[in-house]
Amino acid sequence: MSMTNTTIPLQDHVGLRAPLLFAIVILLGFGLLYSLAGATLGRVLFPVTATGSMIERDGHVIGSALVAQPFADARYFQTRPSAANYDPMAAAGSNMARSNQDLHKRIAELTLAVADREGIAPAQVPAELVTQSGGGLDPHLPPRAAQVQVARVARARGIDIATVEALVAQQTEAPQFGMLGQPRVNVLRLNLALDALAR
Repeated sequence: MSMTNTTIPLQDHVGLRAPLLFAIVILLGFGLLYSLAGATLGRVLFPVTATGSMIERDGHVIGSALVAQPFADARYFQTRPSAANYDPMAAAGSNMARSNQDLHKRIAELTLAVADREGIAPAQVPAELVTQSGGGLDPHLPPRAAQVQVARVARARGIDIATVEALVAQQTEAPQFGMLGQPRVNVLRLNLALDALAR
């Protein structure tokens, strides 16, 4: 019984060398070096943004300027509702169609609740205070959605309404590059500025 020679011919070894070398170069070059270079450059040019735009107070991280968080206390401005329960690991919208009756019911109930909380008519409740953003983590409100909360916040803190209005105006960000998006207020930064008034 003769045994078949299974040794790979020399020319086949040579033929495998180039693709293997190419694969290693691609993996190291684009999988490691390119990523490290991008991350390093980002940290050098945009140190705050590259690390999540974290906001610190008294040496402790209390949140990110990019992620909404809930505020239950009446002394604070409230942000948009979140379908993701403000969890960055579960970012998502409600995925309900505009024709969904459950969505209509939820918005109607929330509109009445916000109107009661702010002491305004339901028709005056801005849509941003009762609708969820696409990712469920939008940290901003348009100025009008902050404005309807001014009286409540001022009353709860025992300060003048004009002071709170001035703070909202001060914290209102212009459209990016002067033309992209709409004016907006970062709710976390606004609430921190409120706390700073009491210090």
